[in-house]
Amino acid sequence: MKALTPTAIAAPFGHYSHGIAAGPVVATSGQLALRSDGTIPEGVEAQADVVFAALRAILAEDGLDFSDVLRFSAFVTRREDMPGYMAARDRACAELEVKPASTLMIVSGFTRPEFLVEIEALALRRG
Repeated sequence: MKALTPTAIAAPFGHYSHGIAAGPVVATSGQLALRSDGTIPEGVEAQADVVFAALRAILAEDGLDFSDVLRFSAFVTRREDMPGYMAARDRACAELEVKPASTLMIVSGFTRPEFLVEIEALALRRG
């Protein structure tokens, strides 16, 4: 196994890796919208954009991109945030010929109340 922790994104909150590469599989930890400068954007759509950028950086550490993603699993804290999340996801996947599977769940909250969305990815190296 190989840890994937890009320096371009905020460090993990604890003793874990942002992602793990194990053979052809890459699994990411759930990512929150904490920018590398410590700021958190307002609104679920802006937060989801930050999270998708972090996921891109994690996958790139092992030479992968969103075309390798099998599934995105996302969590939002409010039902009314679903359209904003989906707009960000659709932008992130717009150029993909095959769209990843996607799960979206409503949860009661995250580690800090200003976080509105958390997303994780599962990817597979092809070939």
